[in-house]
Amino acid sequence: MMIDYSNFYARIAHSPLRDWLQTLPKQVADWQQQQLHGDFGQWAKTLRLLPEVEPSEVDLQNRVKFGVESDIQPGDAAKLQGLLQQFKPWRKGPFDLFGMSIDTEWRSDWKWDRVAPHLDSLQDRHVLDIGCGSGYHLWRMKGAGAKMAVGIDPGQLFIMQFKAIQKYAPQAITNDVELLPLGVDDLPKLQVFDTVFSMGVLYHRRSPIEFLTQCRDQLRKDGQLVLETLVIQGDEYSVLMPEDRYAQMRNVWFLPSTAALCLWLRRCGFKDIQVVDLNRTSVEEQRATAWMENQSLVDFLDPKDTSKTIEGYPAPLRAVITARRI
Repeated sequence: MMIDYSNFYARIAHSPLRDWLQTLPKQVADWQQQQLHGDFGQWAKTLRLLPEVEPSEVDLQNRVKFGVESDIQPGDAAKLQGLLQQFKPWRKGPFDLFGMSIDTEWRSDWKWDRVAPHLDSLQDRHVLDIGCGSGYHLWRMKGAGAKMAVGIDPGQLFIMQFKAIQKYAPQAITNDVELLPLGVDDLPKLQVFDTVFSMGVLYHRRSPIEFLTQCRDQLRKDGQLVLETLVIQGDEYSVLMPEDRYAQMRNVWFLPSTAALCLWLRRCGFKDIQVVDLNRTSVEEQRATAWMENQSLVDFLDPKDTSKTIEGYPAPLRAVITARRI
């Protein structure tokens, strides 16, 4: 299955993102040829089978909601639910489609509620979300007024989940919200986005300083970075590097203190750096559901002392930090 991005290319041709067209179409075409995941063919078939339904209403300001129950015939509703469950596990959400709730592992709406009060106005802004998963926050960014909300994530299942949700968005909204199958290393130095989000990515990067520089290179002068990541308590020299796994995750490299992270940001060319939120992740915010039946946070904490991970490290503490490009 070839995913058609031609409308997106046409959309950015007359926008500040136009220079991206020098590299983007070839990168996407190369990705289209590499679809290596064994389930990709089945996911593509499932995507084509989704029923055609027009939403009578949309709410992106308070949730990600397309349509109401009366928009869809009962048989199509059952078909839609069965097909969408073939895209499990659903990690980030929730989504509401025609009265059906996709109850994802993460209550990403709770994270958005913590982040949103600290944002520059997104009205008519060009926004980038690096490592956006299935794109939940892209829809919320559009609901907050973004002119364009662009996400990047190389995960093939995430792309399919996003396309399943996007299918039910009105055309005017669809043209302004897109998820591209790229990683941050694939981005040229665009230096045009008004706001760059990176939520839940930094600790997965082997070189956090390089990653923060890559985030800076996407922002225009004085553009806002919104960084959400795992942190530890400590001074500006405190950084945790797990011996192996952290909360059962293999690909966790550096967990700095907020003071250390602010130092990193200053060294990487940011100013006006503020820690605007600290939140201990709860088992109500991250948990197994009917849409994500694997192990979740409760399984990753020490059952005798939930202030620690199962490996003995401090339990997940997440910070939101905002900064501006110098």
